[in-house]
Amino acid sequence: MIIQHKLEILSQIAKKLNEGHITWAVGGSLLLYFKGIVDEFHDIDLMVHADDAEEAKSLLMEMGELQKPAYENPYKADHFYVFLVEDVEVDLMGGFTILKADGEHRCFLRKEDIYEKVLVDGEQIPLHSLTEWRRYYELMGRSAKVKMIDDAEKNMEEDSK
Repeated sequence: MIIQHKLEILSQIAKKLNEGHITWAVGGSLLLYFKGIVDEFHDIDLMVHADDAEEAKSLLMEMGELQKPAYENPYKADHFYVFLVEDVEVDLMGGFTILKADGEHRCFLRKEDIYEKVLVDGEQIPLHSLTEWRRYYELMGRSAKVKMIDDAEKNMEEDSK
């Protein structure tokens, strides 16, 4: 029931963002959930095109409360907002950059990185590129997530043979 509630909130958010012509996509563990890599997800991670970030923030403020993040964001983001919508945490990120010793790695949402969409309660949910999220997880040092993606892709290749 908890996952179903989160998906209902996602569909409500999708309706607002889609009607507002916002360029956005699901990322993080929710993306992994939709790709069948994990069985659950904690929050809703939304990537938004940097040009649409303030409009997306306004739309989400109509639905929930802007929160002070419970943790220090270890990354650089032009736009990073945490909302609570009916007890569901929603992270909105635009202009996201991972800082490493070798420099800054831009993790901006680009329209060409939205390869597919899924339907949730009749609403189109754009999915960010799994390849990009593998790169993000690698840059973040999240080796367990990288391995999950690699294993899933390997299994898909083997299944297609």
